[in-house]
Amino acid sequence: MGRFRHNMDHVLRITMAAAGGALILALAGRYEGGPGGERAEEKLKELGSEILREGFGVALRRSYPGAAYEQYRQQNQEEAAGGLAGWIKNADPRLRFGMERRQAERGPGDLDPSFAGYLESQRVAESSFLIFGGDEETGTDKADLAGEVTGLAEADNGEAGAGEEPGISPVGGLPQGTLAHHTAGDRAVVGTSYVLEQLADYDFLMKHFFSVHSSTTAGREEMEAKKLLGEDLSLEKDPENPQILIYHTHSQETFADYGPDNPKATVVGIGDYLTELLEAKGYNVIHNTQVYDLIGGELDRSKAYDYALKGITEILQQNPSIQVILDVHRDGVREDLHMVSEVNGKPTAPIMFFNGMSQTPEGPIEYLPNPYKEQNLAFSLQMQLDAAAYFPGFTRKIYLKGFRYNLHLRPRSALIEVGAQTNTYEEARNAMEPLAELLDMVLDPG
Repeated sequence: MGRFRHNMDHVLRITMAAAGGALILALAGRYEGGPGGERAEEKLKELGSEILREGFGVALRRSYPGAAYEQYRQQNQEEAAGGLAGWIKNADPRLRFGMERRQAERGPGDLDPSFAGYLESQRVAESSFLIFGGDEETGTDKADLAGEVTGLAEADNGEAGAGEEPGISPVGGLPQGTLAHHTAGDRAVVGTSYVLEQLADYDFLMKHFFSVHSSTTAGREEMEAKKLLGEDLSLEKDPENPQILIYHTHSQETFADYGPDNPKATVVGIGDYLTELLEAKGYNVIHNTQVYDLIGGELDRSKAYDYALKGITEILQQNPSIQVILDVHRDGVREDLHMVSEVNGKPTAPIMFFNGMSQTPEGPIEYLPNPYKEQNLAFSLQMQLDAAAYFPGFTRKIYLKGFRYNLHLRPRSALIEVGAQTNTYEEARNAMEPLAELLDMVLDPG
């Protein structure tokens, strides 16, 4: 009887996956002709196809872990067999024995088919969730700038004028009017200086600095301003060893004027410029331009985070001195929304810091832990408040979503959206200059 229930459950999984994928493919045509219709139709078709493909895969892997392991083993063998070096390794029994012995020494988990199948099913689950609106694009129809309402504390060249307001008391023993941003040498405050007394108000903090997607929650205990702004994220510059890694999960993201005459109008192009600016400030930077979202000539955004995780983990193993990881993207918004402001006298696309919370409204996502979530939030918020003081109108509200987005590898990890598909390359490139300044303010506060 138990075997019968198992088989029926297996059939039900496949049937539901097929029905869901087919339904979404059928609905894709309903988006034709509306605003952004072609993009919506394309995404729905991609979603339906992915559900069909991954639905069958998940059912197979979870019901038959041995089959999943066999697929995993064959894939590794094919990769190892590639090229002359692979042929030699497989042909020479001494080398093959040495490789098998080293693999065995890594631990029995690598040799257990059930465990390998479990790991594979978890990897697919993460990708599958990202298909359902889990990626980092907002699709918004407004800029949603941070700190538009200046609130109580309007600064004058770095002096906190709101600390003496009646009814405002010190926070945690800190002096009244404690500024929430870093000093920046001779750069004058031209925007708004917030003080900790204001940001200690959870409702004020969330209203003016965060957008929370329905896929997650951000409770009072984790959005405590004093704790987040008290995180010391500084590091000592070391031009001899890599300290900052810049990469692009979605390297195929382009800007409005991308084309044969302007092939650099991509997120990789602005990553080159950010690398140059940070190196000029004394940091040793690795810019990883590896493609993670174009596999076999096909665009695959949902699995790009899996591929990127493997790639950047290898870089970190080879360069353990890296302490800062920046995943640079550009947002996707309505086609009629052009976000641009003047910063440092130049037309500049706004940036948006993006944080994955590793939790849904039902609770933590146990298989996507992030031990550095608090530091990730602190990193974003500290740069956000520095931007409010020195580059008003430059940042959008920090966007919070439910998944992890590979922000769990270092405390100083950030996913940064630079403008959108409606911005020009020049506008996006100009944004790298204030972004480099904000990074330097937090990493080297002086």
